[in-house]
Amino acid sequence: MKATFSYTGIRVKNLEESIKFYTSVLGMKEQGRGSVAATGGENVSLVSEAGGQQLELNYYPKGTKYGTDYNVGENLDHLAFKIDDLDRALEQAAKLGHPKSLEMKSGESRWAYIKDPNGIYIELFS
Repeated sequence: MKATFSYTGIRVKNLEESIKFYTSVLGMKEQGRGSVAATGGENVSLVSEAGGQQLELNYYPKGTKYGTDYNVGENLDHLAFKIDDLDRALEQAAKLGHPKSLEMKSGESRWAYIKDPNGIYIELFS
């Protein structure tokens, strides 16, 4: 299985304030916005330079499953890896004790989450 580290997703308290910080203070550019019905959340992708590492800002409103109390410094949302064979990767992860915790599909895109030994969500997508 080949895995390529793709981007980092962090959880934010206020999406618009966070976008303003990363774009105004750090000069990042917004690449896209989306919402995910399965989590009730919204996300925005930012980059510093073309082809560079992406930063995904994730916001979950109160009342959603993932809209839990925010703890400063403890809100890494997930790490994302592009996988050449998603089904095989999920099967292998499950055999090693890391079963799929969530799977989603939108159009041609498909992604799933497992957890590392520390409980950090790892997104696998193809």
